[in-house]
Amino acid sequence: MLLETIRRLSRRKAVGRLFNLVNKTHSADTAWVFRHLTPEERHNLFNVVAQTDLIGEIISELDQSIMLELVDDLTPQFMVTVLQKMASDDAADILEALTDEAADKIRELMAADDREEVDELLQYHPESAGGLMSPDFMSLDEEISVGDAIKLIQERSDDLEMVFYLYIVRDNNLLSGVLSLRELLMHPPYRLLKNIMNPKVISVSTETDQEEVAHMVSRYNILAVPVVNHANKLLGIVTVDDVIDVIRKEATEDFFHMAGAGKDDEILAKSTKDNAVTRAPWLMASWIGGVVSASIIAYFSNELQKFVILASFLPIVNGMGGNIATQSSTIIVRGIATGRVNFQAIAKIIFKEMRVGILLGSFYGLFLGIVVFVAFPHPAKLFLVAGISVLIDMTIAASVGAIVPLTLKRLDIDAAVATGPFVTTTMDIVGVTIFFTVATYLLCL
Repeated sequence: MLLETIRRLSRRKAVGRLFNLVNKTHSADTAWVFRHLTPEERHNLFNVVAQTDLIGEIISELDQSIMLELVDDLTPQFMVTVLQKMASDDAADILEALTDEAADKIRELMAADDREEVDELLQYHPESAGGLMSPDFMSLDEEISVGDAIKLIQERSDDLEMVFYLYIVRDNNLLSGVLSLRELLMHPPYRLLKNIMNPKVISVSTETDQEEVAHMVSRYNILAVPVVNHANKLLGIVTVDDVIDVIRKEATEDFFHMAGAGKDDEILAKSTKDNAVTRAPWLMASWIGGVVSASIIAYFSNELQKFVILASFLPIVNGMGGNIATQSSTIIVRGIATGRVNFQAIAKIIFKEMRVGILLGSFYGLFLGIVVFVAFPHPAKLFLVAGISVLIDMTIAASVGAIVPLTLKRLDIDAAVATGPFVTTTMDIVGVTIFFTVATYLLCL
């Protein structure tokens, strides 16, 4: 309804009503609308958004490709006024996405304090804790009392994030403890913070990968995690809203990897040409696998000519092997992503998947053998070819599906690339080879 209303008002050029609607709509909902508008409609709506106080919030919610398209027409002077009203971490993200030339022009016009704060964040990798953190946090000296702490919170909390957690520091801003706002209010005003804080603080360094930060927030059920340098000096915090974005982005990348569609989480927003170019390299594995499989089939052409019926069962063998390999890979990749895979017990994990392959391969191999025996009694032993091929193929496939992502992870390569076309294509080749080898041995014995 919001999308259709905005489109209707835009067609009527009802700028005043659009202005009122944008002001009454949550920024995330307005940003969602931009995804479904034509380029002309986007620019018309953005011209209205630019006149509101919500422009900074809406820009920070937009998909990166759409944001770059829209801010390209804004002057550096106007961008400075927008960034001044945004959280410093969001402002740094936008400058990171812009071209170096555009970002430098904006930075030159920023106030010295704002520029210094943003530059501090830009020095870190965007996918690290340093790149995610916000420097707007509540820290209190461990030597002050509860009463003084409450007064400071009342004075400073308007411009800070996540005041539910109070980070306690000592000399030179070194992190020494943490205290929740609720716990602070439970103590008398005269008590010192160092006597009531929790000294066991869960923290990360500026170089910690964003995925590991997300794991820690999820594992310990916390709303924010402090970021420190090598000297344990408190530099900022990563809040749960940023962590949710990280989890969504990482999961999207893994899904696209497993489907062989690259890892660009904005692929739906790309043009047909760019979409095809992104996906083409990943399909090369399937193409190569098809060529190799065709060569293997050609090699066994004599057996195939003698027993044409063999061609009927090849899709079954390849399909079962490919499916169980993808299942195993997906389970292992997800286990790695969630920290449920213990790399000290890799052999145990592989043998477990192998046993699963043997169990399922035996069941489906026996089932297929019975069907073949009843439906195709001739040539003799054909039921054995079908059943044994499925058993061997599914056993190997389950093992390969577990071995490949575990090996890649050991080599510090993204395990998600092991799935999709790579594993299924490998198993197509293995399946064809196993099937014709078994057929040659049993039928031509």
